[in-house]
Amino acid sequence: MLVKYRKDYEKVAMGLLSFIPDFKDLIHLQTEMQWYQSTEDHQLLLWRQGDGDFCGIIGIEVGSDFILLHHDSLSPEERTAANQYQMLDELAALYPKQRVMGTLEMAPIIGAWERNRDKQPTTTNHH
Repeated sequence: MLVKYRKDYEKVAMGLLSFIPDFKDLIHLQTEMQWYQSTEDHQLLLWRQGDGDFCGIIGIEVGSDFILLHHDSLSPEERTAANQYQMLDELAALYPKQRVMGTLEMAPIIGAWERNRDKQPTTTNHH
């Protein structure tokens, strides 16, 4: 389940983001946290399975017809393609009118997720 970031999730959010190599540096991580909190267009969403602890995070930019994925991170024990796809499925469900896209860095993940979704049996045809 994706949950919108709140200030009291800050330590958890920073911990999950610190799994991203770019954010090993605390100053860089703090700057990024401020960027996400600076406008309503930038959002951090924490992810947990069922009623467990938070084990993932995604950072997005919300546009009028797109959602741009800037970051995603899962705790090492939860780092599977299935969990990553689950997070993206939930993101797409939260923003059904916008297309989920990725930054240059995230594009391969989005591409793999889209290919995986295309293979899923669907009950209705959305095309």
